[in-house]
Amino acid sequence: MNAMTQTTPPRALPDVPDTAAGFHFEAWCAARLATVEQALDHWVGVDAAADCSHAAPADLVAAMRYAVLDGGKRLRPLLVLAAYEAVAGAGAGADGQEAALRAACAVELIHAYSLVHDDMPCMDNDVLRRGKPTVHVRFGEAGALLAGDALQALAFEILTPSETQVNAVTQARLCALLARAAGSAGMAGGQAIDLASVGQRLNEVELRDMHQRKTGALLQGSVVMGASCSQPSQQVQQALQAYGAAIGLAFQVVDDILDVTADSATLGKTAGKDADNDKPTYVSLMGLSASQAYARDLLAQAQAALQRSGLRNTAALAALADMVIQRAY
Repeated sequence: MNAMTQTTPPRALPDVPDTAAGFHFEAWCAARLATVEQALDHWVGVDAAADCSHAAPADLVAAMRYAVLDGGKRLRPLLVLAAYEAVAGAGAGADGQEAALRAACAVELIHAYSLVHDDMPCMDNDVLRRGKPTVHVRFGEAGALLAGDALQALAFEILTPSETQVNAVTQARLCALLARAAGSAGMAGGQAIDLASVGQRLNEVELRDMHQRKTGALLQGSVVMGASCSQPSQQVQQALQAYGAAIGLAFQVVDDILDVTADSATLGKTAGKDADNDKPTYVSLMGLSASQAYARDLLAQAQAALQRSGLRNTAALAALADMVIQRAY
């Protein structure tokens, strides 16, 4: 097993005490984001390279770090950790926390690699991401391609440490879930449909299928991976799958809304690209007000799924669903 993943010590997720009014979402987010950033900085960086017998080329590491660090909402890692904590409750052990943190970072690496590749001239040909030049603009097309490849591989390396840190069954389960969410039936398949649909008029069923794959699969996968780090019942697993599906689709509906209502500075990426490229979106199909109403309906579906789960510790998941939708208002 690679030394990099063996020598990283387990990190306990921070406790965030409830306020007098109850759950404090901002404090919860801040504590977990700090933990995720610290872990990403280690695994995608000089510290990690020093653990390996063959250090990665410096230029490649620089491009990887540029793609991952100091940017992004980290929604997917937060969903992993919120789902894990909802299922594990007060009995969370160190091994489960280690698995959850590794899953959170692995999902973010897959997301980052997909953005690197999506921004390239052969895909969306975008020059702005997270408020700064895209990776291919900064490091060249070949550098961006290799950085994306390396981030994808690193995601699965992080999920497979020594069995003293995460048991083999959990490792295999997490790898399978992430591969399915990111692969041809999930994110990559959705991107293929997106590219083939430029200039086409998709109906609502076709558009929903594309977005459930391209964006929704990895968001839903984040929720399911987090839950899988503990021992969810079938009822809980089905409810969280439904929650993840609802917010996964809602995220893309809101993205379609923001593409026509927000400017590039607000988005951190080029606004109006979908319309300029003649891509099918919820706004082009349904109109702006109907798309906003649909996003609110998806939020209601996510909240109902959390209620069906029977879990008590779902405040973070509920707040994350609200955060996804409120971006459009």
